[in-house]
Formats: sequence, C-alpha cells, structure tokens
Amino acid sequence: MSFRTPAGTLISKGAHLVAIQLLLMAGFALMPPWPEAREYPGSGAFILLRWSLLALCWVTSLLFGYGGSQALGRNLTPVPYPVDDNQLVEHGVYRLVRHPLYTAILLGFTGWSLFTASAAHLVLTAVAYAFFTYKSSKEEAWLSERHQGYEAYKRRTGRFLPKLRRSRRPEEKDKRD
Repeated sequence: MSFRTPAGTLISKGAHLVAIQLLLMAGFALMPPWPEAREYPGSGAFILLRWSLLALCWVTSLLFGYGGSQALGRNLTPVPYPVDDNQLVEHGVYRLVRHPLYTAILLGFTGWSLFTASAAHLVLTAVAYAFFTYKSSKEEAWLSERHQGYEAYKRRTGRFLPKLRRSRRPEEKDKRD
C-alpha cells in the first residue's frame, strides 16, 4: 500500500495528530488491565457475554477498517489533510459513517475494554473518542473547504456511528413536496 503525502509541511497537515494517535494506540496496547477482571465478584459468569462482545466489536472493527481503506483508495493518506486531487468518497462504508477508520479503532478499543472489564482501558477509550472527535473536526474543516457537497454529506451521515433515520409519515412528506 502506498501513501501519497500532500505538499507542504507535515505539521500543518496534521502529522502531529497522527503521532498522538499512534501514542494512544501504543498506550492502549501496552496498558495492563486494571482492575483485572478476576477481581470482580461473579465476573467469571459473564465470560461468554464478554467473548461475544469482543468478537462483535472486533469483527465490526475489521469490516469498518477494511471497508474504509478500500473505499478511500488513492485518497488514503497518513495525515488527516486531504491529498491535493482527492475526491469526496460517499460510497461503501462511507455511506454509513464519515470516519470508518476511526470507528474501527474505537470499536477495537471498546471491545477490549469490555472484554477485560478494565476501567483503565475504558478511560483511555473515552480519551480516544475525544481525540478522534477533535481530529475528525479538523479533517472535516479541510474537506468542507474543498468539497461543496461535504456539508450535506455531513448532515445525513454520522461521524463514527450510522445516523438513525426517521421515516417520515406520508402527511409530513406531502408538506415538504
């Protein structure tokens, strides 16, 4: 897989955000569970539920990660700043969420936090959510500058999770038409 680096300084393109992201991911991977799941009374009774949640989160994470990177294709870049000749991607998993690669990481973190019942990992997952919200807002500002249709895409698509769509009643539909 080859990444194209946009012109200009890497810091102004968000390379520092990538460095922070890598530190968060490394910290999450290296952090021991605290408190350990076996310390909770009855935690062994929930082992099947914990394994199921882990599998669900991780399989979904893999689907979002793979689907997001495939849909981006040549638009994939290591920094959040879009490549110079990028296209707005609204197909594939991008029909569901605007940031499937961040969703993949957050789902992986969530699955592990639930599986290990680790308060420390859960806190780091919340920190990662706040970080990815910030990082994606910077990315979206750059995309809005480049793509006229980005604001409409943003209104109809969730950031990390799909938006729940309310079906309009026939009388409400008639009023808008």
